[in-house]
Amino acid sequence: MELFDNLHLAMFSGKGGVGKTTISCTFACRWAQKFANEQILLISTDPAHSLGDVLQVSVDDIPRPIAELPNLLVRALDAKRLLQEFKERYGQVLELLVERGSFVEGEDLSPVWDLNWPGLDELMGLLEIQRLFNEQQVDRVVVDMAPSGHTLNLFGLMDFLDTFLHSLELFQEKHRYISKTFAGSYTPDRADDFLQTLKAELSQGRRLLQDPTHTACLLVAIAEPMSWLESKRFLEALQTMQIPCGGLFVNQVLASATDPDRYQEQQPLIGQYTDLANEKPMFIVPQQDEEPLGILALSHLIDQIHVPQLEPLSFIDLLPVQWPETIPPSFGDFLTKGRRLLLIGGKGGVGKTTVAAAIGWAMAQQHPDRKIRMVSIDPAHSLGDAFGLSLGHEPYQITANLRGQEVDGDRILDQFRAEYLWELAQMMSGETQTSEAIEMAYAPAAWRKIVDQALPGIDEILSLLTVMELLEQQEEDLIILDTAPTGHLLRFLEMPTALADWLAWIFKLWIKYQNVLGRTEFMGRLRTLRQRVVKAQKVLKDPQQAEFIGVTLNQTSVLAEQQRLFKSLQEIGVSQNYLVLNRFTSTATINCDFPGLTMVRLPMLPRSVQPLERIQAAAGCLF
Repeated sequence: MELFDNLHLAMFSGKGGVGKTTISCTFACRWAQKFANEQILLISTDPAHSLGDVLQVSVDDIPRPIAELPNLLVRALDAKRLLQEFKERYGQVLELLVERGSFVEGEDLSPVWDLNWPGLDELMGLLEIQRLFNEQQVDRVVVDMAPSGHTLNLFGLMDFLDTFLHSLELFQEKHRYISKTFAGSYTPDRADDFLQTLKAELSQGRRLLQDPTHTACLLVAIAEPMSWLESKRFLEALQTMQIPCGGLFVNQVLASATDPDRYQEQQPLIGQYTDLANEKPMFIVPQQDEEPLGILALSHLIDQIHVPQLEPLSFIDLLPVQWPETIPPSFGDFLTKGRRLLLIGGKGGVGKTTVAAAIGWAMAQQHPDRKIRMVSIDPAHSLGDAFGLSLGHEPYQITANLRGQEVDGDRILDQFRAEYLWELAQMMSGETQTSEAIEMAYAPAAWRKIVDQALPGIDEILSLLTVMELLEQQEEDLIILDTAPTGHLLRFLEMPTALADWLAWIFKLWIKYQNVLGRTEFMGRLRTLRQRVVKAQKVLKDPQQAEFIGVTLNQTSVLAEQQRLFKSLQEIGVSQNYLVLNRFTSTATINCDFPGLTMVRLPMLPRSVQPLERIQAAAGCLF
């Protein structure tokens, strides 16, 4: 662990549910103990953070010291508050620059700050990490990131911000050109100062995130096939983005064959992780008898982390596969009840994908005359892994009436650009067929650059559009969504309202400037899009057509997050009837209440079987 003592920024990510919050808390405790004279900050950028659940303290957006370690500050980022501060700091000058690069007046842009737009958590998280180091407020920072798919979104924002900054510079260049043309000279103003400052800050932030002498992204994983596959994809993406990977932590590893089935699965995978790490450091975190909650338990865990000591694997005589029996109550028949859309969700790593796959399989078997489609809208897909298949954007025929699909954001983004964004960019620039050369040289080019970039957090919009399209086509009798972990699931469910609000803002702009803009046909298409969004929202909140099925584990931190999700869904108005308690054991006691929900228990499933066999067994237990 001394290998990491030269770092000043350690960022932990991985597949949901592998224990990254536990490991990041443990890592921060170690730094606080070893560097007693330094200020250590532990922050979470996950919108559904669990720092408080693991540390057993209250955590919010204000950095607060831990009683046992006063030099360790803990904070969960509040993206909306950070946006408000960003608005107060930069809002007026940003509105001025956009006004200079578009047809709108500055006052027209003020409502934008109040819109609930995607990518907010990632954008504010990235800017705040950069600010903390640029202003040298603390000595070292440990970041508990969102699961791997959304962590990559955050890192990808560096390219988006560079493009956005270049577009703002084009807006300002247009203003300079006009000033020189009509006034004969140009005097730099606050916009020039802002651009210079922001450019320096973003450049410094990029250098920080890509500097292997001070920064590392540390991958947390578990010795299970689906985690290994996602870890491999994540490491490849980090390399492409030039984000230094400092090493791997393989969590929840059995020290002996106390569970022969699981032990036999883990040992070869540890060897595969060693190969995956290549020459990067790799550490084993042993399975704990109890959840390591609180500073004392985390401090005890520090001493147990060690490098792998692989010995030749001696195959254990496994008992014949013991398939679990169904434990009542079970699911009802969703198709008979008229459901069109099921959303499967919960904290990362609780088994959402397995449950989604099992429901799809069971419904397809029970109703051979009905068409079922399973769709993964998690940017870190694992639906194909669950079936042992390679799924992609085009639906794959698993059985005669069951198809699987993993939404490709790039494909849908290209389509979304072609249908709406390119023309929206032209409209925002004020470009018309009679535009002067100055317009063509600056503003339209700048808006096209913005649209050409992968917009931050667009996963939720694209996922929503995919679901809308499937519902409208009515080619499937039942659609089952394997969703992103909690925080981004909630963002997806809020997206219809957000998208409708954005479109309403654009309509207001168009009404004000329609004599100049024209584009009546385009606004008609946007109105149709808004109608589709409103219709999709009605389906999501119609208990006869759609319902949410939560998946949880009998662990303190997981149940705490599931309770928060349960309350949030009640507030949004999404119907819930079932909660799946995964990996249930007969000795388990549940110290958590979910009033009105039927708890369906899914027992531990054998590990040493083929993926499809596990899905079939899960289906047998759930129905």
